[in-house]
Amino acid sequence: VQLQASGGGLVQPGGSLRLSCAASGSIFSINHMGWYRQAPGEQRTLVATITASGNTNYANSVKGRFTISRDNAKNTVYLQMSSLKPEDTAVYYCNAILRTPYIGSYWGQGTQVTVSS
Repeated sequence: VQLQASGGGLVQPGGSLRLSCAASGSIFSINHMGWYRQAPGEQRTLVATITASGNTNYANSVKGRFTISRDNAKNTVYLQMSSLKPEDTAVYYCNAILRTPYIGSYWGQGTQVTVSS
C-alpha cells in the first residue's frame, strides 16, 4: 500500500492551496482518511479527518478555513486550504486507516506548505 501526497508549495498569506493524497495497492476498504502537519521543532498534529461516510473533524485552528473531502472511487483525500496564515507553514502528511484485509494505519511521504510573503 502506498499513499502519494501532492499539492504543496509556497503561497502568500491569505492565499489558497489544495492538497491531494491517493492511496494505491491491495486495498479492501478505507475507513478514516486525514491530514496531519508538523512544523519544525514541533510534534505532528491533526489537521482534519474524514470517515468513509463523509463525517469530518477539524482542528480548531483551521475550522472555517480548511475543507477536507474524499473521492472513494479514487481512494483519494483532499484538503482545500484557504485564508492561509504563516502559522500554517508545515510539512503536511496524509494518513489512511485501511484494510488490506488487515487493518492498518498508513502515512504518505509529506508535502511542504510554506506561507510567506
